[in-house]
Parts: sequence; C-alpha cells; structure tokens
Amino acid sequence: MNVLNATAPRTLITLCTYNERENIATLVPALRTLCPAAEILVVDDNSPDGTAEEVRTLAAADSHVHLLLRQQKAGLGAATVAGFQWGIERGYDVLVNLDADWSHPPDVIPRLLEALRDADVAIASRYVAGGGIQGWTWVRHFMSRGVNWYTRLLLRLTPRDCSGAFRAYRADKLKQIDWNRIRSRGYAFQEEILYRCRAVGCRFVEVPFTFVDRRIGQSKINRQEVVRALWDIACLAFERR
Repeated sequence: MNVLNATAPRTLITLCTYNERENIATLVPALRTLCPAAEILVVDDNSPDGTAEEVRTLAAADSHVHLLLRQQKAGLGAATVAGFQWGIERGYDVLVNLDADWSHPPDVIPRLLEALRDADVAIASRYVAGGGIQGWTWVRHFMSRGVNWYTRLLLRLTPRDCSGAFRAYRADKLKQIDWNRIRSRGYAFQEEILYRCRAVGCRFVEVPFTFVDRRIGQSKINRQEVVRALWDIACLAFERR
C-alpha cells in the first residue's frame, strides 16, 4: 500500500454521509493511516443513525478529522459543494472526494494524486482499461452505462466515467467556478461539476479502479434519482446553446 509523504500538497479528503455510522467508523481510520498528511472532512446531513456522533469521537482523538454538520438531508450535490467550499475557504491545495461506504478503495488515492501532477481533475474510472465493477445487478450496470453515454453525448464531455464521485481536484481550479450556478442538488452533480470544470479550462485524466458495491447499509440511489439526474443533465445541455 502506498502512503503519501508529508511533502504532498495540502490535501483535504471529503466524505458526504447520511446513515453511514458503521462505515465511517472504519473508513476514517483507514484513510488516516493511508494518507497521514491529509485532513478529512465528513459532511453529514444530520443522519439519525449517529454518524455525526461517531465523527465527533474520531475528531476528539485526531485533529486531522473534521465534521461539517448540516441541518437536514439536502442532496449529495449540495453536500459535496458545502465540503468543497469549506476546503477552498481554508486554503487546501487538493480536494479528494470519495463515497463513505467503502465502494471506493482508499488505496487508489495515491494514484489519483500522482495523476494530478499533469491534470486538474483526476477521475477514478470504472470505464477505462483496467477498471471495473463488482457486485452490481445488470439493471445498475445498464443505468450507469446509459447515464454516462447520455452525459457524454449531451454535454460533450470526454471522460469515460462522468458519474462517479471518486475524484481529486486542484483547488485553484475549483475556485474559478461560480458555485451559485450549480443546479444539481442530487446525483447529477457529478456530471455537472465536470461540465463546470471544463468551462474553466480543466484538464481531465482517468485512473482505472474497481468499484466494489457496499457491504454495509443501503444505496441511496433509485430510479427517481436517475430520472432527476437525466433532467438536470438535459437542462445543462440547453444551457450550452
């Protein structure tokens, strides 16, 4: 396992949570071991399962762990924006975002940071050579592939994987984005942030990884979320015209 050294750019790892207490209790310590120079921000949407309390316990023992507690569940996109703005305001150089359910293997992070040397956004990709997915039904495969095809067609984005959350960003590029223009509060945020990044001149690179479906808890995505995401992406496409 690669470990980041203390000379790496000032890095913040963001985790957006809703009912992820069991996962966060093991993921945060694993990230601290893997990335001892990085700091971790958990953005929690007032989870009823005690996620915030678990983070407070971790933060009390480790000054590199932080909690941003929001008052209600307001969507993955809104939570991610809140985490990015928190990091930008505090002067971090690199922001890494990943899911809090262990579906994004933490040991991919060093490869993302290495790839960021020659790019502005490093995308952990399921859909390039060497990438893959474990544990999905054919329905989820179909939906994910379909959303990515649809996004690339309508928004003219070049990455093969536009819908995954596992990415590293240069903060100086994120600073150039007008966050007031972000329309996607839910899962279409992943596509929209790439669209906004391209608009400020970001260079993209994809790093292959294998997505492993969560073992604890339930996925928050459903057909209604997919339909809303497709609508948000279509609205962005009309914005281009």
